[in-house]
Amino acid sequence: MNRSLYSALLYLLLPLLLVYLAVRAFKSPDYRGRWGERFSLKGLQQTDLLLHCVSMGETIAAIPLIKQIQATYPDLTITVTTTSPTGSAEVVRAFAGTVQHCYLPFDLAWCSRRFVKQVAPKTCIIMETELWPNLIHYLKSNDTKVLLANARLSQKSADAYQKRPKLNLPMLQSLDAIAAQSDQAATRFIKLGVNQDKVTVCGSLKFDLTIEHARIEAAKALRESWQARHRPVWVAGSVHPGEFELVLQAHQRVMQQYPTALMVMVPRHPEQFDAAVTAVKQANMLVARRSLSQDVTAQTQVVVGDTMGELLTLYAAADQAFVGGTLIESGGHNPLEPAAVGLPVCVGPHHWDFKEIAQLLEVKGALQIVDSSEQLAVFLIELFANKQVYTTASDAAKQVVAENRGALQKQFSLVESLLSGKV
Repeated sequence: MNRSLYSALLYLLLPLLLVYLAVRAFKSPDYRGRWGERFSLKGLQQTDLLLHCVSMGETIAAIPLIKQIQATYPDLTITVTTTSPTGSAEVVRAFAGTVQHCYLPFDLAWCSRRFVKQVAPKTCIIMETELWPNLIHYLKSNDTKVLLANARLSQKSADAYQKRPKLNLPMLQSLDAIAAQSDQAATRFIKLGVNQDKVTVCGSLKFDLTIEHARIEAAKALRESWQARHRPVWVAGSVHPGEFELVLQAHQRVMQQYPTALMVMVPRHPEQFDAAVTAVKQANMLVARRSLSQDVTAQTQVVVGDTMGELLTLYAAADQAFVGGTLIESGGHNPLEPAAVGLPVCVGPHHWDFKEIAQLLEVKGALQIVDSSEQLAVFLIELFANKQVYTTASDAAKQVVAENRGALQKQFSLVESLLSGKV
């Protein structure tokens, strides 16, 4: 499949895109507005730099990089795009008024062409592997320098790219620079045909996560408000449908040993908030919704974290964490966020999107891989019971994060090279 065929297929799928938006809007109020941005119908100003962050996790990782760019190049005009409401909320929170922000349009040819024509960036930074053939094509037609920052590439994704070489390889080879998270990712890009001179191993920006003192204090106050200072507390973060019942089963087993234990259950997507609450009630457990500021009493067994942008605070208010998208075949989410606040971490076997990071944490004893609710419960109970084992795992989590910092400066150096025309 080449780009022309890809574009034609997307036009044929346009009715399904509209249905997709309608379904998301029905499930979540956050998808009920700003449809024009999805089709490049919003009027935009030309800016020097376009930075695409995808969703919340990528946005959080990109924030320090964007702030450093702003500090070094105060006259540079910047557009930041995302694809999700959670990512959008993070951009607004961090940069309100200082950047132009919108959703990245669908990769329909006319949408991407109009979007690039309006913004006309001299430089573009794309986070991780959010690559779209038409977007890249029109950026390069505009003579835009394109950096793939914080780039990760699992073997599964590399195999998928290889299956459509006529579509994907020209796109990858047209990138001006790739800041790879790991040696493994760099090798995979090179095997796909990217010139090795364009690939630099920089580490992951997610190790440079800054935990603000105010966030830690807010987490302490939150736990106090829950009357949970002396209760065992764990977070099931970024969980998906298919995992709700599994983490609830694990919590029921934990409560057999620790009747006062409290679980904070944070669904990955806002449209699943109500379903999560329903699952808790069907399990005959007492639930409080964070969004409604419902009182968390000594009898409350589960708090559903149905708010936006609070996951890191909720991790900081807990003792242990399970990171979702890993007990189902989804690829997982970032285990560094709980690790950065000193939490021992559990993931399921399907964590291929963060395989290298998970291995670093696992080798140091900060992360445990489990394949069932029973194993998850056993791990949680063991660490609640054994203070020494818990402390060792907690210290290891913080140590891994500290030892792997430095990606920010390496990736910023590549950005400077692009902005100065050296690349």
